[in-house]
Amino acid sequence: MKKIDQDELLNTQFMESLQNEPMKNLISGEWVETPEIEENINPSDTSDIVSTFYKGSFSHIFETIDCASKVQADWAKSSIALREQILTEIAEKLMANKDFYGEIIAREAGKPIKEATDEVVKSAEFFTYFAAESIRSKGAYMDSPRESVDIEVINEPVGVVGVITPWNYPLAIAAWKIAPALAYGNSVILKPSSQTPAIAYILAKIIDSTKLPKGVFSLIYGKGGVIGKALAESKKVQAITFTGSVGAGKDLAKKSIDSMTKLQLEMGSKNSLIILDDADLDLAVEAAIKGAYNANGQKCTSCSKLVVTEGIYEKFLEAYKAKMKTLTVGNAMDKTSNIGPCIDKKQLDSNLAYIKLGQEEGATLVCGGEAIKTSTEGFFFSPALFVDGKSQMRINQEEMFGAIACVIKVKNYDEAIHVLNDTEFGLSGGIITNDLKKAMQFKHDAVIGNVMINLATAGMDNHVPFGGRKNSSYGSREKSYAASDFYTTTKTVYIKY
Repeated sequence: MKKIDQDELLNTQFMESLQNEPMKNLISGEWVETPEIEENINPSDTSDIVSTFYKGSFSHIFETIDCASKVQADWAKSSIALREQILTEIAEKLMANKDFYGEIIAREAGKPIKEATDEVVKSAEFFTYFAAESIRSKGAYMDSPRESVDIEVINEPVGVVGVITPWNYPLAIAAWKIAPALAYGNSVILKPSSQTPAIAYILAKIIDSTKLPKGVFSLIYGKGGVIGKALAESKKVQAITFTGSVGAGKDLAKKSIDSMTKLQLEMGSKNSLIILDDADLDLAVEAAIKGAYNANGQKCTSCSKLVVTEGIYEKFLEAYKAKMKTLTVGNAMDKTSNIGPCIDKKQLDSNLAYIKLGQEEGATLVCGGEAIKTSTEGFFFSPALFVDGKSQMRINQEEMFGAIACVIKVKNYDEAIHVLNDTEFGLSGGIITNDLKKAMQFKHDAVIGNVMINLATAGMDNHVPFGGRKNSSYGSREKSYAASDFYTTTKTVYIKY
């Protein structure tokens, strides 16, 4: 009989508790039940209920905001050593059980298990980074033109921060928002996606197990229209950081205007990868496949527009289709699966609708684009490739958020850069070329926030700024030293002596 170690036993018991006992909201430092319960379904196997959770209401969010506002002032005065200790502890606890937490992400988000486990590691790195960032000096001393006057520039916490996160990177995005918010002395209210509540619950449990004062961090489940509206309209919430759709982001901005809430919005994208005639073919195919289909194509940095110059077009297409045949679609928990399921039936139906739309617009479907049956009932979709694409087709203008790519043939670099910029979005984009002049020109010509040269459009690091232009982003950049711009407010002090 297999010996079960203590960690495995605890994991088993924890998963049973997730399935049998609804997950509570963390409100005013207490774990609270509410009248309404919702189920969380595994998109790889719809017979698998990952967890159940209590949904919060207006009264719960108002109570949470009041508490967060009251405790924030004391937390702002906390020592930087305490903040470093707490954030480091969170990182260590994430890493100590990374495989188990990766399994939970795979089960509820449908992300292939390796990618899901990598997400846990990346999330821990965010807490480690901001643990160190919390003890770095943020202020400045400046000379005055007036005699006997000193000037100090102080960065203070902005206050209460609402954090609204999506389902596609349920732990990493929460981590890169929560870690700097706490590091700079703010209180935090997390509203996670209802499609990935279990990993948010685990993160909240880890945070609550530290020395962080009660009420500084809160977790509340519920509809965005309820929780997001309350956060946006409250004058006790000083800032909201949001990742989600363009429509939801703009609606949040409208609701926030009366309260003058500081906003950071990461929204839609339509990313392109340009492949020039002189590109390394193997590198181009690898970058294009990774950009288009990693995380099931369900990420904001996915590359669905492959802009290929005519000299390499036929060779690229042949090699790309051959590589696609090696990809395996299956249960996210299966280590042989390269691509997991769509997050839900709505997304699967959306993918299928875009396949139909692309064909109606005149693009030619050469691979995939079908719902797949497997040994379990899930929302599986075969990765799709269109050719004969035109820039103004809706499949090349709208964010599909699925494993769908379209190749657009162009004559030269100038046409390629026009196609890349021909969109209302500006998050990420890349070029594959051995021409140094073209590579250097591209980083200036691309109207985007993240420029990738001889790399896939995905894979952003935690120590550098992240964000886009146009309808992709609003407000200051996320991650790295740039996070200070959003999570702090600047005070200038003049001292006469």
